[in-house]
Amino acid sequence: MIELMNERITIQKSTASVDQYVNHKKAWTDYFSCWAYASTFGQDEKESAAVTLDERGITFEVRYCSQLKPVDSVSYRAVFHDEIYDIQSVDMMNWQRKTIKLKCRKADREKVSNGTENSNNGTVSSGS
Repeated sequence: MIELMNERITIQKSTASVDQYVNHKKAWTDYFSCWAYASTFGQDEKESAAVTLDERGITFEVRYCSQLKPVDSVSYRAVFHDEIYDIQSVDMMNWQRKTIKLKCRKADREKVSNGTENSNNGTVSSGS
């Protein structure tokens, strides 16, 4: 299985930050980068306000390591080919400490570029 892990993904962690005006903002910082096996698991179309949205899902399988143990679907997300994917579920593969599967859906945001991202929730930073 290791020979199939030929795609690089970055796991980002959500942190709360406060600006000079004491506004609370959600910031994304790079947490961990690793090689993964990426496979698509389906493509759904759904209608939202008379607009058809293409909702793509992808599964990342990565080697188990202690840095990935705290990853969950609330505070973490994956970046793959400059696209943001929200983690839907984390499968520890029967706790055998060999691989971890991250089931993800493409986020409804713009591509990551130059370390920042624009979304409806404000400016999010994914840098140092």
